[in-house]
Amino acid sequence: MKEKFNQVYQFKITVKGIKPPIWRRIQVPETYTFWDLHVAIQDVMGWLDYHLHLFDVVDPSTGMKCEIGIPEKEYDEYGETLAGWKQKIADYFSMENPKADYVYDFGDNWEHNIQLEEILPREKGVNYPICIKGKRARPPEDCGGVWGYEEFLEAIKDPNHEEHDEMLEWIGGEFDPEHFEVNEVNFDDPDKRRKFAFG
Repeated sequence: MKEKFNQVYQFKITVKGIKPPIWRRIQVPETYTFWDLHVAIQDVMGWLDYHLHLFDVVDPSTGMKCEIGIPEKEYDEYGETLAGWKQKIADYFSMENPKADYVYDFGDNWEHNIQLEEILPREKGVNYPICIKGKRARPPEDCGGVWGYEEFLEAIKDPNHEEHDEMLEWIGGEFDPEHFEVNEVNFDDPDKRRKFAFG
């Protein structure tokens, strides 16, 4: 059972390196951990959570940047990454410390700017997390990062492009880079996602 909360954190999440920008605005409970926020970002962006992720954020208690995500020991490796499910967003984010970077898929290296815009009172009758706005479709998984996405868009736009048919078939027949509908966003339960991922 989730803890009770009185406030929500409003974040704007923007994919770096793409113009016009691909972004989402979400509100999440103040009790969220970084794992919970990761799942909300995956769901609101439409990523499929197939790959590793990492938050890079300043720890206000030290003034130093730290990495939060999936500890390397989960993969029998050594490293300094803090477990996202043990770190609360409220211990890091504030209006004085409003920014973090979020990377998804270390191969394609999708970098996101996370900006805390406001801390607001919880509204009665609203199921959090909630997406309140956004623009443009996220790139397809495994398309090769920012450069690969640009090449993919060129190919599907130009019927004479040598990879036009191949790319359209790969993406399932059509892709509209401008498409985004708030009411199509579905948020998963972060605890269920974690149990699915780690057993």
